[in-house]
Amino acid sequence: MNTAPKKSLTDSVQFLKGVGPARADLLANLNIRTVGDLLFHLPRYYDDLGDIRDMGQLTAGVLQTVRGEIVELDSKELPTGKRVLSVVVADAKGRCVEGVWFGQFFVAQKFRYGLKVAFSGKPKWFRDHWTMQHPRVEILEHAGDEPINKVVAVYPMTENLAADRLRDMVRAGLDSFGELVADILPRGLLSRHGLPALPQALEHAHFPVSVSQGLTAKRRFIYEEFLVLQIALSLRRRELRDARQAPKMPADAEMDARIRRLFPFTLTQDQDRSIAAICKDLKQDRPMQRLLQADVGAGKTAVAVYALLVAVANKHQAALMAPTEVLAQQHWNTLEKYLAQSRVRRFLLTGSLSAKERRQALEDIRAGKIDLVVGTQALVSQDVVFARLGLVVIDEQHKFGVSQRARIRKQEAGDPHYLVMTATPIPRTIALTVFGDLDISIIRQLPPGRQPVVTRWLTEKQRASTYQQLREQMQQGRQAYIVCPLVEESESLDWKAAAKMHADLTAGAFGGLRVGLLHGRLDDADKDRLMREFRDRKLDALVATVVIEVGVDVPNATLMVIEQAERFGLSQLHQLRGRISRGEVAGECYLFTGMPTEEARERLKIFTRTADGFVLAEEDARLRGLGELLGTRQHGLGDLRFGDPLADRELLETARADAIALVADDPELRKPEHALLRRNVLDRYGKTLALAEVG
Repeated sequence: MNTAPKKSLTDSVQFLKGVGPARADLLANLNIRTVGDLLFHLPRYYDDLGDIRDMGQLTAGVLQTVRGEIVELDSKELPTGKRVLSVVVADAKGRCVEGVWFGQFFVAQKFRYGLKVAFSGKPKWFRDHWTMQHPRVEILEHAGDEPINKVVAVYPMTENLAADRLRDMVRAGLDSFGELVADILPRGLLSRHGLPALPQALEHAHFPVSVSQGLTAKRRFIYEEFLVLQIALSLRRRELRDARQAPKMPADAEMDARIRRLFPFTLTQDQDRSIAAICKDLKQDRPMQRLLQADVGAGKTAVAVYALLVAVANKHQAALMAPTEVLAQQHWNTLEKYLAQSRVRRFLLTGSLSAKERRQALEDIRAGKIDLVVGTQALVSQDVVFARLGLVVIDEQHKFGVSQRARIRKQEAGDPHYLVMTATPIPRTIALTVFGDLDISIIRQLPPGRQPVVTRWLTEKQRASTYQQLREQMQQGRQAYIVCPLVEESESLDWKAAAKMHADLTAGAFGGLRVGLLHGRLDDADKDRLMREFRDRKLDALVATVVIEVGVDVPNATLMVIEQAERFGLSQLHQLRGRISRGEVAGECYLFTGMPTEEARERLKIFTRTADGFVLAEEDARLRGLGELLGTRQHGLGDLRFGDPLADRELLETARADAIALVADDPELRKPEHALLRRNVLDRYGKTLALAEVG
């Protein structure tokens, strides 16, 4: 009887041939703990060592391979204390190349005089000869032999682990465990896209015979990762919309005219297109799941108000939910302006209500005596019960996260329609991941009469003259924001920086002017009071932290100074600048910086060049990466292991199209060829997206 333990991909990597406890500890630094982790630790890129050169034809700085015999071995200690190993190889004509290793004396064990080797590296001319720092070495039987490994995988590494040893471990893992890896992708998809099956893909990814073969193998893993995500989002979309019922709420021409009369302006073409898409959704009996994203100042709120009024006109209740009370109050003020002449029964549900006021409001909502409710996430608490909720509008939804969005929906009685909106332009790559279960409408077009903001990046020498210019404009009736530097993870330091700036300005450049101070440590009542005073022109300037980033609307405030602008991301800078593009007078935005990095300098140059929020969002994603942008880590979708939605956007869109078609054909993934795919989707995203067990 065979009593040998059954092998599994979950076996500890420590017991794999060539590993052991010490190397297992090093592998743990790379999050490699099991054999499966090791097999799927894919290379970052590939070195092509096929450019074999004669030693007399080398090019500086280009990856090349030379062959020769070791003629010198030397080691010494530098004045800095660092030890250096020098190995010189010579060809038949006596020409030499020196290989140099700093602090890696374990390398010396493989060398001896007369050994035939190939050195691969980027040569540099040093004094009177070519050198290669830390070249890759292959031992040859004869000096003229072709190197066996012409393409070498380059992995994410950790200190004290040699790249060759890691490759040996991967080889051992593939030889012993490769047949245990199950392929979750249907053959039809692999064939359609020219991608290898899993066992072949693993072999090609780690030990390709050409760079193109390695990259094709990596594409297979990136595609699989994207497909699993997009299937999860398609299943969620189906669960929330296709498998549920919602009230039909049509809008006819008479209703359209009645709503438009409430707006003191003509809607733009982009707004009209978004409204048409929303109305098409609302007249269906499946819940609308739509993302409305707009550039700063492009008028998303008017579109949301239109949708809310369609629900109310259809005898249903509507709710508008914002992430903060400041934003909820801002929306309430806007609604009050638009609905001043309407009979819509509306209420602002905030934490500042007394217990008695809240009790009465909840009774009225439950009885259907209130048509439209504005509030924060508290709107979906257990004690808020609607009589006939038809539409929920969620503002700046990315601040809630995907799993929270799932809980919000599950808490609602019945199946209302959902409109998610944001004034933070989102790169398409993020829209396809974080918001991949939603239809998307975009508003880029600014309303007529909106003047562009002039943005200038200034030096410290220009500060005094800039302050004098701002002072003169404020004396003529304009208002200004002075935005204080962002201090990461420290609200107290944010506050102190703002307080110091306020004190310096009131005692100096803005002496005699009315200057307010707004920061996150103020309570809501004080924030509201300050904003009201600023809006009513009782203040000339407002020194503020990023609490003013979103939702503040003061058309007369056309001036802004952003201190230490290098500390802000592009999208955040764009949101701040959007506060001074609210009126008919061109805004002026001035940037001061401390000691910006090269990346920050590039960011600020882009910011001064364009005011298009969608262009800036793409650049922000390119510069900072998706994990940081919009806090996508909080969504549980920013931890992709292989793919980069920015670099691999085309593959992401292919995977999305395939996922939609697959779920349409097999809504519960019950076909035998989809069994492993189904299990993988639920294991990875079931909890994150609140997916029910499919079927």
